[in-house]
Amino acid sequence: MTTRSINSMAAGSATRSAAQTAVAAFAAILLGSFLLYGVGFAQPQQIHDAAHDARHSFAFPCH
Repeated sequence: MTTRSINSMAAGSATRSAAQTAVAAFAAILLGSFLLYGVGFAQPQQIHDAAHDARHSFAFPCH
């Protein structure tokens, strides 16, 4: 019976590069900006009210 050592890189677990981390952070910033400003300043009153109530439920000052 033989015992095998599993290399973490060979098992599919890879480390992220700085570029991949920057792309993920930029995507998160874009999504968050859209949620706060795109929906918050939407013209249909129901969408605006839902975003307004969500901001207050997270203690985010909006006015």
